[in-house]
Amino acid sequence: MVDGLHPAQRQRWSLVAPYADALRSPAAQWELRAWSLIAVGALAIAGVFALLLALSRLPGAETWFAWPVRFFEKGLVIHVVFSFVVWFLCVMAALATAAAYRAGGGAPRARRLGPVAVWLSIFGCLLLAVPSLLDRGEPSLNNYVPVIIDPLFHAGLGLLTLGMVLVAIRLLINLALPRGIVEPVVLATSAAALLFGAAVVSVIFDALAVGGPADAVFHETVFWSGGHLLQFVNVTMLLITWYVLGSARLGTPMMKPNWLAAAAVYLLLAGLIGVGAAGMVAEPLSVDHRQWITNLQYLLAPPTLVVALIGARALLSAGTTAPDGDQLAGLALWTSFAVFAVGGLLGLFVDGGDARTPGHYHGVIGGVNLAFMGLFIAFILPLLDRPLKRGRALSAMLWMYAVGQVLHGGGLFLAGGYGAPRKTAGAEGLEALGAQIGLYGMGVGAIIAVIGGIMFIVVVGRALLGPARDT
Repeated sequence: MVDGLHPAQRQRWSLVAPYADALRSPAAQWELRAWSLIAVGALAIAGVFALLLALSRLPGAETWFAWPVRFFEKGLVIHVVFSFVVWFLCVMAALATAAAYRAGGGAPRARRLGPVAVWLSIFGCLLLAVPSLLDRGEPSLNNYVPVIIDPLFHAGLGLLTLGMVLVAIRLLINLALPRGIVEPVVLATSAAALLFGAAVVSVIFDALAVGGPADAVFHETVFWSGGHLLQFVNVTMLLITWYVLGSARLGTPMMKPNWLAAAAVYLLLAGLIGVGAAGMVAEPLSVDHRQWITNLQYLLAPPTLVVALIGARALLSAGTTAPDGDQLAGLALWTSFAVFAVGGLLGLFVDGGDARTPGHYHGVIGGVNLAFMGLFIAFILPLLDRPLKRGRALSAMLWMYAVGQVLHGGGLFLAGGYGAPRKTAGAEGLEALGAQIGLYGMGVGAIIAVIGGIMFIVVVGRALLGPARDT
């Protein structure tokens, strides 16, 4: 007989279950699904533009189609904005939506802000893409948020930002006046929302301070402080995602949940105090101020390293003792650790002037992307009752993207060591064997990573567009 005080089967801990309870309503499902579709759609748009960029550089391509003026630079802007800015922000919006419903007990305060934010962001994304296809606007390949200097692009960026601000405001309202549970994932996501708000305020402040024409120098200056704060947003979301993936793999919290909250609070304070201190010790927008802001990147390392080490130790300690855990979540976590670490190591040797810099950030961003891919598989799709059937194809997808990004980033880094410049097409004047090996490695890696990315878009897009499991 089974002791009445003990279940016949071990009860499995789940991070998804309480969020699923809070997100059962049609309104919640619509919002989370909408943000997921926009996020995956942004990756698809970025992929289309990557293909168009490659085609536009082929010999004789100018005779195939009437390419818009300076299409390569404009297409590069759209590729970066959709694959980095829109994709990352929509993942943040999806997490913030889940957190708002969790803190709101399934009926969050200011619920109507959610649909408004979704539609603002959709219209914003449409306006962002239009100038690249027309003979209008000048591209500005500035750091963090490159732009096409055109009213339509600026309007699109404004609508997207406003949508994200509304998402952040609703989450913070429900954090302050909760109807449900405020647990560490909610707190950490709220920290990311506050950091995003600070980034927006920083951009507005710098824009008013700079004044003058909205040229390339203007945009480089305006997005410098805000862009670095966006790094804090992205790292906060990365740590949340690592925690979710590790917990899904182990069937128990990957680390003490309060440690996640502590890491997020550290990043929030480091970002806010760092930017504030930079403004006090150096004249705003000066060269010294710019360097102070740049040095804030070193504050990102401690919590990232600690969470990664704790997660790796937990996974290694568990070994095969958690056979019921989500193996695919574990693979996404391990590959994310590895690719992010490669990118971080490469970052120790960059100076910003050659292709070593994009080699570094392709590795770092690749690690973040792998984590977010795992987040969709292990967390978001199950919340939408659209779980993916596990199989070798999903594992191959993650491996291909990981290996491809390492080859791509490593190739860029090697070519940059031989003088290959960043933000340019072609390899004129690079005849050294090492440079050629690097460029070929970059190309092969890009192809492999793109295949993995396409697999992700197709598999997740099909799940999002198809019926839920219980319908």
